[in-house]
Amino acid sequence: MTTILEVENRIITLRDQQVILDSDVADLYGVETKRINEAVSNNPDKFPKGYILELSDNEKIELVENFDRFNRQKHSTSLPKAFIEKGLYMLATILKSPKAVQTTIAIVEAYAKLKELSRVMAEIPQKTDSVEQKTLLQRGGQLIDDLMTDVLPVQSSETSFELNLAMLKFKHSVKRGTDEEIEKLREENAELKRKLEDNKI
Repeated sequence: MTTILEVENRIITLRDQQVILDSDVADLYGVETKRINEAVSNNPDKFPKGYILELSDNEKIELVENFDRFNRQKHSTSLPKAFIEKGLYMLATILKSPKAVQTTIAIVEAYAKLKELSRVMAEIPQKTDSVEQKTLLQRGGQLIDDLMTDVLPVQSSETSFELNLAMLKFKHSVKRGTDEEIEKLREENAELKRKLEDNKI
């Protein structure tokens, strides 16, 4: 089962856009990367210019240097492709398996929550009424909770991710493992929400 947090962990910023690379899209959908690219090649009318970005050589090098999961790209002769949000939605009209449907839902939810969180945090400094500010801060805390406590199946791995949204900037590490570790994660997120609501971040 693909979760919102899994999707959020795959979203990167490229050319000022939030994208997911073709290899990550393939992982999320449980298929080989070449199958994703075949779907695109066989349906060119669904992917207008700009829906998919082809990385430059320099962008590929930077990607490999900054993300361990892309080390396999280091010796590849082809350049990775990146799907913007619209491209992902068009891909969803082609991939029809139960796994694909469930993954598409997770992608839609992840993008929607990140957009709303960005909007909420941008609105906070514009509000002069303390009640309105408190309401927005509480909503921001709930969105953070939704994004970060989408607990995944137990496995031994650790993921760090950073959100930079208007006033809000923080880095959070998620370790997936025992019930005790999951409970600790919930406690950390509760503390993060409290600080956000107290406007201490």
